[in-house]
Amino acid sequence: MSNQTAVAPLASSLHPFVESRSLAGAVVLVANKDRVLDLSAAGYSDVGGKKLMQTNAMFWIASESKPITSTALMMLVDEGKVHLDDPVSKYLPEFYNLWLKTEQSDDHILLKRPKHAITVREILSHTSGLPFASPMEQPTLDLLPLRVAVLGYAMTPLEYEPGTKYQYSNAGINTAGRIIEVVSGMPYESFLNERLFKPLGMKDTTFRPTKAQIARLAKSYKPNDAKNDLVEMPIGQLKYPLDDASRYPIPAGGLFSTATDMARFGQMILNGGVAVGKRFISEASIHEMTRKQTANGIPDSYGLGWGAGETFGHGGAHSTNFTIDPKHGLVLIWMVQHAGFPNNGDQSYGAFLTAAMARYGNGN
Repeated sequence: MSNQTAVAPLASSLHPFVESRSLAGAVVLVANKDRVLDLSAAGYSDVGGKKLMQTNAMFWIASESKPITSTALMMLVDEGKVHLDDPVSKYLPEFYNLWLKTEQSDDHILLKRPKHAITVREILSHTSGLPFASPMEQPTLDLLPLRVAVLGYAMTPLEYEPGTKYQYSNAGINTAGRIIEVVSGMPYESFLNERLFKPLGMKDTTFRPTKAQIARLAKSYKPNDAKNDLVEMPIGQLKYPLDDASRYPIPAGGLFSTATDMARFGQMILNGGVAVGKRFISEASIHEMTRKQTANGIPDSYGLGWGAGETFGHGGAHSTNFTIDPKHGLVLIWMVQHAGFPNNGDQSYGAFLTAAMARYGNGN
């Protein structure tokens, strides 16, 4: 823990939440652009089995996959192969002449053409009008090849005029993943592995964890009916077993990772797109991804696959969180597997942030 070995690790701030069974367990990490300042674990990866949480535990990071997909696409923007204000149909012809749903009742749907074709910028900023998912993505989200899933979005009417509203959409980010495939000539998963994960040393970031990685996977929990204890639960959005070769990558939310791997990605972004002696993405593209892209009349502040603001990052469905704080020069990683918290467990993330800023907010 650098030069602060005499100081209790940040995860010690979480012990009261574990003891009250408000939090199963967590891995926390704080880094600057050069080194990890704190990596520690609290609680259990398996409450029933009394298995202590380890710092190398695997987690389903869910929508933290979105900024990774966006970064991959912006690498192609840097190369001049994709332009943000191009219509999606330039790269995926199936999106030519989409329909917009203007009225719906039990016995009819009224459609018309939207005022403009959806753009790459709009699919990344959740302003395209695409739905969250298509009816084809049942019962889980990982059963279709990306090409087929995206065809389903193109067959589904838009839900509002593009650019006029913010509506969170896995379909938009998945479509961005398909553009990566078509433009690069590589499967989406291979592009991430070759252009991001391998060079950055993100050896535990994957859509299909191996059996050895599954053995390190923290179990997921939700509150019991009385809201005073924890109940184990599966990841309902994904097909089991998780190492099944028939599962497909979900650019919007399918990745598994570790705190250390996510720190490597975050440090590269914090360092202006440079890591391990090479440039991955331009500073201009980082600025574009992390500034508010939603229109002035839209209160939601979202960038391109990233939450936008003085700090930026993304959360995941099972409460993981990944934040970059340029002002203080920090990457903050919060790894848990919770679909809600009993008791006061929802305060545990705030306790981590408070302890992290108190100790490292001065840049040390």
